[in-house]
Amino acid sequence: MKICIVTQNVIKGNGQGRVNYEIAWGAIRRGHHVTLLASSVAPELQQSNQVSWIFIPPVKGLPTQLLRDWVFAQRSSKWLREHRPELDLVIVNGSITWAAGDVDLVHFVHSAWLRSPVHVSRIRRDFYGAYQRLYTALQARWEKKVCHQAKAIVAVSEKVRNELVDIGIPKERIRVIVNGVDLQEFSPGDADRQKWGLPEGVPLALFAGDIKTPRKNLDTVLHALVQVPELHLVVVGSTEGSPYPQLAAKLDLEKRVHFLGFRHDVSEIMNAVDLFVFPSRYEACTLVLLEAMASSLPVITAITTGGAELVTPACGVVLPDSDDTEALAQALSRLASDRALRRQMGQAARSIAEQHSWASMAQSYVELFEHLSQQTLPLQSPLRCYAS
Repeated sequence: MKICIVTQNVIKGNGQGRVNYEIAWGAIRRGHHVTLLASSVAPELQQSNQVSWIFIPPVKGLPTQLLRDWVFAQRSSKWLREHRPELDLVIVNGSITWAAGDVDLVHFVHSAWLRSPVHVSRIRRDFYGAYQRLYTALQARWEKKVCHQAKAIVAVSEKVRNELVDIGIPKERIRVIVNGVDLQEFSPGDADRQKWGLPEGVPLALFAGDIKTPRKNLDTVLHALVQVPELHLVVVGSTEGSPYPQLAAKLDLEKRVHFLGFRHDVSEIMNAVDLFVFPSRYEACTLVLLEAMASSLPVITAITTGGAELVTPACGVVLPDSDDTEALAQALSRLASDRALRRQMGQAARSIAEQHSWASMAQSYVELFEHLSQQTLPLQSPLRCYAS
């Protein structure tokens, strides 16, 4: 089968890029030929004789991401119109191109993000906020059109599936395939806290993500931490332009909150802490949640975080309200004070993560593609394809 994947990046370095990277390898392992319509492709994929890379040059000098996306969509659509008869299946990612795809991989629903109370336009009342509103609104319009054109739609979490249903996509056309995790890079282990100047002999929680905006919800974590005096917190994320170091100081938490900045060694840091806390106010499907579970960390998250459906009571806590400081403080206190419970939950978390390797995720995608190509998949019945 000749499969074409349309996305800007097919690399390990970002979420969507990593998903498509693993799908490409999954298709190669099954003997299919893969055409990558992209601006950047991992060198190891370029070297495969089962891969053709159609280079879409990134445009430099354009002032906004909106214009850069527009150029990629226009150029990729032109190539697909000319070469579509040569392909068996076209896989698109959201509204990445204007040409119709057979399968649309939806990583993020812009219509839902636009309605979120933490959308940038509701936080910043300036030109940047207005631009973000325009960008999201246009993406929302395009994504709905692309979804209606596709034969099948894949949502990366139950949250994304529900958001697609909310914008009128029939439930029976949506599959759910949760993102994967590298079970070798993220695995149980012990790391010396002194490497990062972290305190020994105290329970230590980890928060990782963008801490420049309220979306990831570090503010609620800090307010909850005030009520759990025995617990320390490690924060991974760039502090440039972030208000949270100042908030930690205001709450008299300087000695218990350790800002490490942006890091590439998150997997090692996960081996130095006792639990992971991430009650994001809006998340389509976060990779870091599954990475923490693969590292045998009990997790505390919120129902507003895509991927939270993987967290069972045996391995963590899912808060019904991401802004419930009291409930978060109670969950933190419970885990901070009970080492045996943390160990038990961590083992359960690892067991769940082991069902979601990148290879098993890719296999679920490729099996779906093969069914579609053979026209044997009953498109009128709902199918939930959790990678396992």
